[in-house]
Amino acid sequence: MNFSWHIFINLGLLSFALLLATLLRARFKFFQKYLIPNALTAGFIALPFYNLVFPKIGLSSIQLGEITYHFLGLSFIALGLRTPPEREPGRRSPTFPTSLGILSQLTLQAILGFGVTLFLIYTVLPELFPTFGFLLPLGYSQGPGQAFSIGDGWKVYGIEGAGNIGLVFAALGFLQCCFGGIFLINHGLRKGWISRQELKHMQKKETQTGIRPKNSRLPVGAHLTSDADAIDSFSLHIALVLGSYFMSWLLLKGITFLLDFAGPLGHELAVNLWGLNFIFAVLMGLLMRKILKTCKCDYIVDNKTMTRISGLSVDIMVTSAIAAISIAAITVFWIPLLLLAAIGAVATFYATIWFCSRLFSDHRFLRTLLIYGVSTGTLSTGLALLRSVDPEFDSPVAVEYTYASGLTFALAIPLILIINVPLQALKTGNPIYYLITIAVLLAYVIFISVSYVLITRKRALGQREVLWFRTGDDVAVDGLGTES
Repeated sequence: MNFSWHIFINLGLLSFALLLATLLRARFKFFQKYLIPNALTAGFIALPFYNLVFPKIGLSSIQLGEITYHFLGLSFIALGLRTPPEREPGRRSPTFPTSLGILSQLTLQAILGFGVTLFLIYTVLPELFPTFGFLLPLGYSQGPGQAFSIGDGWKVYGIEGAGNIGLVFAALGFLQCCFGGIFLINHGLRKGWISRQELKHMQKKETQTGIRPKNSRLPVGAHLTSDADAIDSFSLHIALVLGSYFMSWLLLKGITFLLDFAGPLGHELAVNLWGLNFIFAVLMGLLMRKILKTCKCDYIVDNKTMTRISGLSVDIMVTSAIAAISIAAITVFWIPLLLLAAIGAVATFYATIWFCSRLFSDHRFLRTLLIYGVSTGTLSTGLALLRSVDPEFDSPVAVEYTYASGLTFALAIPLILIINVPLQALKTGNPIYYLITIAVLLAYVIFISVSYVLITRKRALGQREVLWFRTGDDVAVDGLGTES
């Protein structure tokens, strides 16, 4: 029988890479010292094989892209199905500040990308297409799926290879997220940016090696909410996740059907929405939890089990996303690509730390770390970094991000829509379209600035000469050792 084995072959290879990465972290001090997540190591282990060896036997990075795409949605659903922690009395909702933090970096990258591109067009690279710079925020803040789908759509304007360039930006973003994120964690430890509660976890031996010692007391990873004679508890939770994912597919199919009536513009928006599948996935996860709560059977959902499912999804998608990086694609437009990637990397690193340390009042380092991760890679790499400090997602940061993602998407729609506007200048020769794009970007700057001041008030420009806004919760520590 001629059954397809590709998905299981790829998952098997990624699994072997994860096992090898786990062994490396358990045995070598380098990986322990820098708290490098096993999934990141596994991705880089698999990367050269998927570039040089596996394509010869019919395995491609496109297949890994599909794995990344779907497991990202599954991880979001698992988080959305969890019962959220009760909000502390008097504590403000972090939904809008979180959205503002993400939107600030997306806007910064768009401004840098478009500005540098116009500069290059009018100086040394007149052949560069005007939307080249928008591949920076698409690759960094939106991920490989969005960067490829939008860039590939520019073929109708005669621009070839933009989708692959978008993948390269995404790949460089992943590299920045991996090494920049690990540096941020260790720098935060040295500088005392991490609270006492977060530091207590990171000083544990098993956190550094990634493996719990033999004969040690093992924590409970999940609770059974069903009788195995009827249905295994894990099967029940997987069914809830996959059922919600099917609902998200139905929703996107319905939206696509309706948008097609709006003509080419509607179809283009529909294509972009499929690239943001994870947002619709989490909405269906939240809807499923609401249905269960309405039926008074939400007690069958175990948060710890959903955390295990989310953790599995994150490990697989991070490994596959990094392994899918195309080395050959870097040769295309390599000069402006590396220039813009370097500028974006430095700006995003410092801007995220400065902005978020003042924007939030609780779990500041965890929120900064997650926003940095999603502003350079995808949510998958952001969650991988977050798990280095909060492996069980005990803090509300990951769950609250799922609520903020929907608002972020709504706020980012105008920004996504103007990405194609400069192409009209290329098509018609009229630079007015550049001015329209600049006006929209300026409107975003004003909105973000005003919102930031209203939220932070006295913290808005406080301690502006330092990168991290210091509060009484920060702890001065010596490496991974003791408080000083």
